[in-house]
Amino acid sequence: MEQGIYYTFSSLIALQIVFELGFSFVILQLASHEAAHLTRTSDGFEPASTAHARLASILKKTIGYYSVMAVAMALILMPAGIFFFRMNGLSGTKGWLTPWCFVALLACACLPAAPLVSFFEGCGEVSQAAQLRLMQAVAGSLLAWSAFIVHAGLFAPGMVIAGQAICAALWLQRRRTMIFSLLRSDSKRDSVNWRTEIWPFQWRLAVSWISGYLIFQLFNPVLFAFQGPVVAGQMGMSLAVATALANIGLAWINTKASPFGTLVARRQYAELDRVFNGALRQSLALLGFASLLAWICAGISAHYLPAIGRRFLPPAPLGLLLATTVLNHIVFSQAIYLRAHKKESFLYLSVLSAAVVAASTYWLGRTSGATGVMWGYFFGHGVLCVVVGTIIFRRDRRNWHAP
Repeated sequence: MEQGIYYTFSSLIALQIVFELGFSFVILQLASHEAAHLTRTSDGFEPASTAHARLASILKKTIGYYSVMAVAMALILMPAGIFFFRMNGLSGTKGWLTPWCFVALLACACLPAAPLVSFFEGCGEVSQAAQLRLMQAVAGSLLAWSAFIVHAGLFAPGMVIAGQAICAALWLQRRRTMIFSLLRSDSKRDSVNWRTEIWPFQWRLAVSWISGYLIFQLFNPVLFAFQGPVVAGQMGMSLAVATALANIGLAWINTKASPFGTLVARRQYAELDRVFNGALRQSLALLGFASLLAWICAGISAHYLPAIGRRFLPPAPLGLLLATTVLNHIVFSQAIYLRAHKKESFLYLSVLSAAVVAASTYWLGRTSGATGVMWGYFFGHGVLCVVVGTIIFRRDRRNWHAP
């Protein structure tokens, strides 16, 4: 039961997508396009240029936007989570309310950190941002395990966020000179216009990200409500493995999101294609092999180590989940490539896929459990998005790179 509550915490915290509205990725691309025209110095960039003023404007808008969203998230997310758990049979159960308030408050307080990291990643600090995320993963895992050791497992999601926040704070503290330099600079004359330059890209990305929430984060709450916390816990554990594998595969592509934007700004399309195709082939091969290995190991655990095997989905739905993860990697990689052009081509495809998966998750979650949910996910997102997404990718790449 505790495992089901644990992963449902994570699904509800992911609602921060609604407040973020895709702005962190917009920040990365905007910063990369402006930094492509600037010369880096020891404490920032050479000032007194239009690109420098626009970069400062991006940073100021980032801090202002996320400060407001953090407050709004705190006012809405915590009561929404309490309402959900009480409506689904936990009103008389002790031990979940304090951990939920803890993780929700931490998530709200730490919301502004990620976009600041994205800003510096867009400014060229790609390897440094990757190192930070590795440190965050290690620190978050260590703090989470400390919660498990003292038998406070429901505090583990909050401890993960705490570890990430500590690492981000230390990382950003070393860049405070550049931050304050940009904040003090005059950017009013050459300010980035939110209405004409940010919002046309952001609202499309926001709809895509919200659609992604409906695709990936509804599984646990729906199964928790209709099939109980045990099945939700199995889904959560399996999703955690699939997400970890997906993140490893996407590391090849995510670390190149900022360089992609720089290459687009310089119109170096041949180099862009060369880097993208090589990264996609390597990451897809790795992810496919790792997913197959994970499925085999889960099957062996179910037979020889049932205490561990019971924590995961049965072989059929787990196989569908991992197969869809591999298909998703192709679509996610194509999306990152296209978004480097500061455009969102997968908007309508994301909405269509979200509608199909959300409907199938709700209806099949009630009638067929996790297996039905995974069949809906496989066809409604994996197959549909790979076929249609590849068509869109080839069309836009051909049109945008035409002489």
